[in-house]
Amino acid sequence: MSSQGNTFSHKTGNESEFPRKSGSDIIKTLLSVFLKNNGRRVMIFYPKSHPESALFVVKMSDVVEKTLTALPSLLSLDSQPGTAKLSSNSKLGNLIRGITELTSKHEEEKLIQRELLFIKEQVSSPNTTMRQMKEAMVRAIYCEMLGYGVSFSYIHAIKLAQQGNVLEKRVGYLAVSLFLNEGHELLLLLVNTVLKDLQSTNLIEVCMALTVVSQMFPKDMIPAILPLVEEKLNHPKEIIRRKAVLALYKFYLIAPNQVQHIHNKFRKALCDKDPGVMSASLHIYLQLIQENPEGYKDLAPSFVTILTQVVGGKLPMDFNYHSVPAPWLQIHLLRILSLLGKNDQSTSEIMYDILDESLRRAEMNHNITYAILYECVKCIYTIYPKSDLLEKAAKCIGNFVLSAKINLKYLGLKALTYVVQQDPKLALQHQMTIIECLDHPDLIIKRETLELLFRITNDQNVTVIVEKMLDFLRISKDDHTSMDLVGKVAELAEKYPYKCFSVCI
Repeated sequence: MSSQGNTFSHKTGNESEFPRKSGSDIIKTLLSVFLKNNGRRVMIFYPKSHPESALFVVKMSDVVEKTLTALPSLLSLDSQPGTAKLSSNSKLGNLIRGITELTSKHEEEKLIQRELLFIKEQVSSPNTTMRQMKEAMVRAIYCEMLGYGVSFSYIHAIKLAQQGNVLEKRVGYLAVSLFLNEGHELLLLLVNTVLKDLQSTNLIEVCMALTVVSQMFPKDMIPAILPLVEEKLNHPKEIIRRKAVLALYKFYLIAPNQVQHIHNKFRKALCDKDPGVMSASLHIYLQLIQENPEGYKDLAPSFVTILTQVVGGKLPMDFNYHSVPAPWLQIHLLRILSLLGKNDQSTSEIMYDILDESLRRAEMNHNITYAILYECVKCIYTIYPKSDLLEKAAKCIGNFVLSAKINLKYLGLKALTYVVQQDPKLALQHQMTIIECLDHPDLIIKRETLELLFRITNDQNVTVIVEKMLDFLRISKDDHTSMDLVGKVAELAEKYPYKCFSVCI
């Protein structure tokens, strides 16, 4: 996994144990399990050979369960309002059951094409009610998620968002957000609807409008909607303020010059009494500080104070994950502190205590705490150095690399790869342990090890490392890894010609 947005990946299992599944297969499997259990709580197991699935389990298992439980009531697919199961005569339920019972892709395509013809006739009929349009749109969404084109329904999704009641508008907005991208010409037809809903007295309509704005909105139309979104920063309801902050974050990403005048309002959001609003503002500040860290040095004490409160468990229990206080908020704050403290002794000094406390409190046997430790180690090695903190961080990395758990070993290698970018000498104490990782059965561990060995190569160890690389190259069956490794060996041979000559021949 990339270091941006994801902290670590799961690396374990035998690749031959499970067949690889596409996104559509996973969708069908999840919904099939849900249908067969009539909405009851179920346990979902993911193949160990899929790193992305394992990470999904770590971070999102609770969310998946809640989403699947809420799905029928959200879409009102049961004939009895308020029930939490798909009706046996629901058209979506019948479609999903029909697909999951098929045995070939060809049969699936035939079934979906018949369904799309029926949906097209239904949405084009003048006699179709809004309720029927909503149900047809849900089935169109499902077909689109499976990879089949439903472009004929795009305009009807916009009409549903414009004309329906609250629940029908909700499905319409959902369909639009899934069907269209920011550059789609039909999106202009939704601008007036969004403007109207932002001025609505119905909180649900305001939330829906802000949600679709934060996901996609035409860049040229931002000036028309910006004042209304700004107003929502002062709304009495925290959910509206939070969604307004996220909408402004989206505006900043696609048109930063158009929100320059409201930077002071971002600071107000950072100090909001609601932790959710404050948390949302960190997305904006991380982006701003990446571009101009000097302009936000004065906020370093505020970020340290927030992290202190988070680590101390001062936030509501809703922000906890497996008894860990707001872990993703901690990770966000640690990344911000890394940027502010880099090459700045005075700013770094106010961070030392909370970084020490974060290291101490995160020493729990759980994946999410390992993610916090990883970000904490990166922060310690990025800011102005303090010897005792560096020692604790080095010990933490050593524990990761030496761990028998593949997740932690991979995390240690990733941490070392980052650390050697700051100072290559820091990883030399783990040199032999790193070389031993080349014998690990997991291919991803081997790739990360090769990358790390390449980065720590010097005049003294180049012969041993190139020998190991060539040994690995002889047995490698992965074309991508082999090509990358050949490039690394060639670069080392050019940099250390006399040391590598005897090895390469």
